[in-house]
Parts: sequence; structure tokens; C-alpha cells
Amino acid sequence: MKNYQMKTDSIQQLGINTVRVLSIDAVQKANSGHPGTPMGLAPIGHVLWAESMTYNPENPEWANRDRFILSAGHACMLQYSFLYLTGYDVTLDDLKHFRQLHSKTAGHPEYGLLAGIEVTTGPLGQGFANGVGFAIAQKKMANRYNKPDFDLFDYKIYAICSDGDMMEGVSSEAASIAGHLQLGNLIYLYDDNHITIEGNTDLAFDEDLAKRFEAYGWHVQVLADGNDLAALFAAIKNAQMETKRPSLIKVRTHIGYGSPNKVDTAAAHGSPLGEDEVRLVKERFGFDPDQHFEVPAEVLHYYREAGQKGIKKEQDWNELYKRYKGKYPELANEYELISSGKLPEGWKEKLPVFKAGDEKIATRKASGKVLNAIADDLPHLMGGSADLSPSTDTDLKKYESFSSANPGGRIFHFGIREHAMGAILNGMALSKCIIPYGATFLIFSDYMRPPIRLAAIMKIRPIFIYTHDSIGLGEDGTTHQPVEQLIGLRSVPNLTVIRPADANETANAWRVALEHTDGPVALILTRQELPVIDQEKYTKATELEKGAYILSESEKEPQIILIGTGSEVQLLLTAQEQLKDKDVAARVVSMPSWELFEKQDAVYKEKIFPKALRKRLAVEAGSPLGWHKYVTDEGEVIGINKFGESAPGEEVLKEYGFTSENVVKRAMEIIWRP
Repeated sequence: MKNYQMKTDSIQQLGINTVRVLSIDAVQKANSGHPGTPMGLAPIGHVLWAESMTYNPENPEWANRDRFILSAGHACMLQYSFLYLTGYDVTLDDLKHFRQLHSKTAGHPEYGLLAGIEVTTGPLGQGFANGVGFAIAQKKMANRYNKPDFDLFDYKIYAICSDGDMMEGVSSEAASIAGHLQLGNLIYLYDDNHITIEGNTDLAFDEDLAKRFEAYGWHVQVLADGNDLAALFAAIKNAQMETKRPSLIKVRTHIGYGSPNKVDTAAAHGSPLGEDEVRLVKERFGFDPDQHFEVPAEVLHYYREAGQKGIKKEQDWNELYKRYKGKYPELANEYELISSGKLPEGWKEKLPVFKAGDEKIATRKASGKVLNAIADDLPHLMGGSADLSPSTDTDLKKYESFSSANPGGRIFHFGIREHAMGAILNGMALSKCIIPYGATFLIFSDYMRPPIRLAAIMKIRPIFIYTHDSIGLGEDGTTHQPVEQLIGLRSVPNLTVIRPADANETANAWRVALEHTDGPVALILTRQELPVIDQEKYTKATELEKGAYILSESEKEPQIILIGTGSEVQLLLTAQEQLKDKDVAARVVSMPSWELFEKQDAVYKEKIFPKALRKRLAVEAGSPLGWHKYVTDEGEVIGINKFGESAPGEEVLKEYGFTSENVVKRAMEIIWRP
């Protein structure tokens, strides 16, 4: 262990104080931000970036780098400062433009915006849970690709967490499963500064956190002084040596450290210190109070040298990988393919095709058949459910469960932890070598809204599977019957929502989801059984990729367009025949995905929904919000504006007007309306 007491020249302390001053200058210039937390955390940041973590600023994507997550995303000036100092593609001008329009240094760390940011954080607890996904991905990669004398993937996941992270429920869910899985590659540092926005944490938070995490199965260390560099280094070294348990280092810090008037107060949390206080801080640390964004040359040199260490480490890793590829060419080729975001050839040929003469099948069960048909050809596809695999049909039948004893398993058991499941999926997806999926009932997507939104912001590719998608699920009643969830998910920018009408649309929904690389996908599936739509009589389900397509055209010029998704499409096909008996020509459009349809060109949109044909009827067992864009002011929607009922699904659907007879009745009213 390095002897910090020997460092009488104090370059380390000067570096730490430089980070403190950079942070308060950036917040003050922006007149917005959180200065106090970076001031208290600067010693921890120093020990991580200068002494503990393995990384290469010249290649932030190096596969075996340690991952750092700032779960306390409001402290982002800490991370931005160290990224600049250690040589990432961050300039002093970037720090000066903190929180400004089009700046790379946003108000919270944003993945894809700035090199070195592994994950978008800010909503507290999310980064904590993302790290568990990162750790699972590392375990999975090591199990599949590491060989004797070839430890390709042995990186650690470091995170800094705040009091707020520890209070959010998602962290409890994630900590519980991390302990259960014995994720010894997790090293979390808890910034125990005793302050939140409203004041001292004693107002609402006084539990024994160390005992709580010990009960979860974590290795816990408690440090009394966040400025004790030797103790910090020793604790991190101990955590690195602990391989059977995730590690938590509880560090007593002082928010606003160095501020004479605001240290240990809520005033240092979410507002600039003020010009006068900034001057006092600089004077205390020996900086010129009239200078801004001052970085002593020796400090920059010191941290740039620390950053350069990773170049040699990556060079050594590249040599190791070169030898590995010579000995294990098939595994190396597989890794290179999947890490590029591409899919192996031939997997689409394994997608099942369902026949009209087959028995009725719920789309959730069709989804399960699809998953198992393609699993062998997609080794990086893995996932599970929030304790609902028998109901969501998400088990890969030929494969084992992921566990501490079997990190090669591909079936994941998230337990009844929907919120953590979503965030863990995001962490797994960010590994770029896993396509993760997670399943629950559509109603419980409400528990997952934060990670869904963050996945959409980051444009990463977890697949969310939501079954029991309407009042058609039946007897469980209002608490389990989704109404507003579909439109809620559709309102999330960059989330692709697909609600297939039958088994073949489900197979094609999986094809689209797996090929979709710039955002998450939500598959919305039925509990109730549905007939397989005849692929010979009607348009083939491959057209699902366009979001909406003419499933069945009328023999004559159509007088009305019937539009539906999911289980309601069956009603439209029956209604079309009944309308035909009344000498009314109706076009049936299956519209499984608004988002996919909106990506089509104007010519295609006009083909499906001609501007001249404004009499339209949309049918969906959910909120009618949003449908008016497609039905026009001359059309209507059969939807749901209230909660469901506890009764057999078919009875509830009939009670709420989801019958072919009601579709015909409403269509006729629209047609003959003056």
C-alpha cells in the first residue's frame, strides 16, 4: 500500500483542492448546480482516478476498463473535473460551459454526450442499480470468454452513492439481489455527508446503514474521515480483494468542505456558494481568489501521468487478446461480432411461423416459443422476469439460471423487484455484449418508469416484455387490468412500443426488437388466447416492421378504415365480414406500433390512411388518448376511460364494448353520420 504520509510535497492535496475549486467555479459561473458534494468527495475521486481504477482516457471504450458510475449524479463536476485532468476528451472550456446549451458537461452525467460517462445518472438510486447490471454483465462475459491464462474480462465496477441513493427504494431492491448473487466485482463508496436538500439526514434517515448492507450480504467498511487518503486507499484495496461479496465503503464526508460558512449545511447542496464564499474557499486552499478555473501545471501533469498508465495496460491486454484469438478463434470471432452490435447470421431463419389451423395461442406464449427457437443462435440474449416466468413465458428451456454458482446461466430471476429489474437491464445493455430482456405484467410497468425513461434517453437496447396487457386478463380485476399504461409508454420519446395481434406478429415483433439498435423496445402481449391470422388469406405479418399495414383490404373502394392493435384486431376482421354482409366496404389496418409507423415516409402513410378517407374507427382495449391523430375529426375510438372489473376476461371485454357487433354498430354510425 502506498504510504501517503511520505508525500510531504502535497501534490495530492493540491490536486484534490484543485478539483474543489474547479467545481465551485463551474457552478458559480453557471449560477446553477451542486458545489458542496464535489468538495466533500474530491479525496475519494482522487484515490479512484489516481490510484485505484484501471482506465485509458485515449480509448474510453476499452473492453476491460473498470466502470465508474456516479450514482450521485448531481455531483457531476467531480467526474467532469477528473475526466479533464486525467486526459479524456474534455477541455477546460467544457468545464466553463457547465450546464449551458449544447454543452457536453450537462447538469447530470449523460451517456453518449461526454467520453468517460458510462451511464446517464441523476434520478437517485438508478446508478446504484445500473451498477448491478454492469456487474452481472462482467460475470457473464468472464464465464463465457475467460480461459486459463486468459483473464480477458476481470474489471471492477465502482460507484459513488449519496444519502439520497440509499433512501430510494430501488437501491434496496438492487442491493438485495447483488448480495444474493455475491457480486464481488462491485465496489460502492457511500458519501455519508449527513445532508439532503431539506437539511440534516436526521430529519428522515437514521437507520444503521452498515448493518442493513451486512444483512444484504455485503462486505462493509466504515471510514470516519473522508479526507484520510491512506484509509481510503486501504479500504478500496480491501474491497478489490473481496471476491465473494459486493463491497460498500461508508465514508464520513463533509459537504462544502473548505467553505467557512456553508460546510455541513444544506446551503452547500443545490445552489452556488456565492461570489464572496467562493473567494473565501480559494483563499483557504491557497488559490488566487481573483483567478477562475485555475489548474496548476504540476497538478495537470500529475493527473495526466495517472491517466497515461492505462495506455500500457490496454496495450498488454491487446497482446493478450491477440494470443487468445489465435488459440480460441471461434470465441474471439463471436465476441467481436456481438460487441459490434451485430447479430449472427441465420438467426432469423429460426423464427417460428404459425399456421391458421393451429390452436389459439396467447401472444405471451407465442413470445416464449420465439425466444426458445432463436436462443441457440443468439448466445448474448439473456433475461427473465420479476418472479413471473410461468405467466410471462420468458424462460429459455434449454438453459440454466444465472446464479452466484453459475454465472454462465441465461435465465435471470429478478425476484419481485420490477424497479431494480429495469435499471439492472439498463446496466446489462450498456455492456454492449448482452441483449437483455425482462418481463412483468403491463400494469407493473408503472414500477419501471424511471429506467424505461433513462433507457430511452441513452438510446440503449433492453427489451421490456409486458404481458397481461388489457382488461382481457380477467378475474384479477381493476388493480391488475391496465388502462392508461399503453398511452403512457407511447408518450416516452425514443421508446418503441409494439402490441402484436397474433403469434406471427409476435414473431416479427421479436425480429424488429432484436434488430432495433437505437433505443429500448416494449413488447405488449396478451394473457388470453387468440386465433392465428391466416397468412395466406391476409397480408403477411412481416409488414409489422412498418408499424401499420393493410391487413385486409375491402373488395370495393373502402368506406371506412378499421384500425386496431393486439387482441382487438381479431374483432375487426370479423366486423369486416359482417359489414360486408351489409354492403359496407371496410379496410382493416393492423397498427402494432405507432413509433414504427411514424418513421415511414409520407407516401406510405398516405397509402395506409388516405387523407380523403376520414371515416375511421380505432379499437383498442386501453385509453383512447392519442388515437384521434389517426381517426381524424370524422372518426371515433372504442377505448376505455375507466377502470376494469373482476370477472372472466371475455365477459369484461364484452361489458366494455369490445365485440364485433359493437364495432359494426359504431362503424355504421360513423358512415351514415351527416
